[in-house]
Amino acid sequence: MPIPQNAPAIDRRLLRDDVYHRLRDAIVDGSLAPGEQLRDGELAAWLGVSRTPVREALLRLAEAGLVVAQPGRSTTVSSLNVRDVREARDVVAAMHELAVREAVGSLTEAHLDAMREANRRFRAAIEQGDVETALRADDELHGIPVAVAANRALTSVLDQFTPVVRRAERLRFSSLGGRASLARHDDLIRLCAAGDKEQAAAVSFDTWRTLPATEE
Repeated sequence: MPIPQNAPAIDRRLLRDDVYHRLRDAIVDGSLAPGEQLRDGELAAWLGVSRTPVREALLRLAEAGLVVAQPGRSTTVSSLNVRDVREARDVVAAMHELAVREAVGSLTEAHLDAMREANRRFRAAIEQGDVETALRADDELHGIPVAVAANRALTSVLDQFTPVVRRAERLRFSSLGGRASLARHDDLIRLCAAGDKEQAAAVSFDTWRTLPATEE
C-alpha cells in the first residue's frame, strides 16, 4: 500500500477521533484511493499511533461506507457507489434542512456576517478553480447554522455521512455547477437574515439535494 509522504505524524496523545478524521480525509481527498488495501500496521506507523485506534477508525469508516472490511481477509477503500452517495446525500440534505430550521431565529448579525464572509471566499475560490478552498469555505458557511442549532444527534449523523458526498462536492466545485451554489448561498443568507426559516430550510435542502451522485 503506498503511504502518503506529506503528512506529519499524529501526536500519540491525541484521541482516536483524530485518527479517524485523518484516515477519513485521506480517503476523501484521494490520498488513499478506491480499491487500495489498508493494513492497520502500516497506517499506525504512518500516523505514529498504536494499532488499536486505527482498527477502531477503520470500523467507523466501514459504517460510513468509506471502506469495505472482509473479516479475516482484507480492508480496502470503497469504490464510488452511486446508490451509497445518493442515500448519503439525501440524509445530509435533510440534516442541513433541519439545522437551518432550528437555527433561524437564533442567528446573530455576527453569524450572518460570518456566513457572508465565507461565501465571499467561496466565490473567489470557485472563480480561481481552487476546489480545496471552496470546500473549506462551503463547510464554514453551512457549519454556522449547524453549530447554532446545537443538535448533537444531527451533528453525529452529518459527521458520519458527509464524507461520502465529498466526491460529489468536488465534482460540482470543479465545474460550472459551483456557480449555482453561489446563488443558493446568497438566497440562504438572505432568508436567514429575514427570519424566514421555512424558505431558508428549503434552500439549504435543495443546495445539498442537487449534488450529483456520480463522478460520471
